[in-house]
Amino acid sequence: MNIVIIEDEEIVADELEINLRKLIHQPVDIIKLRSVKEGVAYFKSNDAPDLIFSDIQLGDGLSFEIFVSEQVAVPVIFCTAYDEYALDAFKANGIDYILKPFTRQTLNAALEKYMQLKKIFSVDQTPQYDALLKLLSGKEGQKAASVLVYHLDKIIPINLEDIAMFYLENNVTNLLTYSGKTYFPNKNLDELERLSGNSFFRANRQYLVCRKAIVDVSNFFSRKLSLNLKVAHPEKVIVSKGKAAQFLSWLANG
Repeated sequence: MNIVIIEDEEIVADELEINLRKLIHQPVDIIKLRSVKEGVAYFKSNDAPDLIFSDIQLGDGLSFEIFVSEQVAVPVIFCTAYDEYALDAFKANGIDYILKPFTRQTLNAALEKYMQLKKIFSVDQTPQYDALLKLLSGKEGQKAASVLVYHLDKIIPINLEDIAMFYLENNVTNLLTYSGKTYFPNKNLDELERLSGNSFFRANRQYLVCRKAIVDVSNFFSRKLSLNLKVAHPEKVIVSKGKAAQFLSWLANG
């Protein structure tokens, strides 16, 4: 059996591979891809696998871009933290979806469903990924339901509504909750900015701040803005003068 995993979170991809090898009682060849670019290149020069496990939001775009570009007519099980995306993906002819963080039970259920349906899956019935891609790409402010973080040997979903801000410290991405807890998502600020939607603003290169976390704003040197936040943080969060007008518009229209 040949399986392709499309997932930009290396730890999640590795855990998925480990569980699949335990659940599938036959020889299985697993290829892991981490981006839209890798996916397009792979399917352009390789035969289609038996089954694909795919995240929806990758660091460089939506995985549907791969399937549209290369007309991939293979059963797909979507692994995602996006409830709305998962439902749309199922309607687009995906075999099943698993909400992150998945369990061995939900993974096994998806595999059983695939085994039941693979005999009747028609390669002539290509899923309408192009229509779905247009639908999702056109949604303004689309955001994830949660952000996955890594703590010891666990993967934990942190609800986006509980996050005050993301910030860089010593080149490591930090996530700060309203309760004062700090976690470390395995994504950079550019990726988190795309995932978090319009409720977060990129104040500068180091800070991505939630609107709800802002108490008020003060003028700072050289027409910059200083944010007073609901959460304790040792450093001032400054909006650069080049972003000040955009920030105030965002704050007013929230």
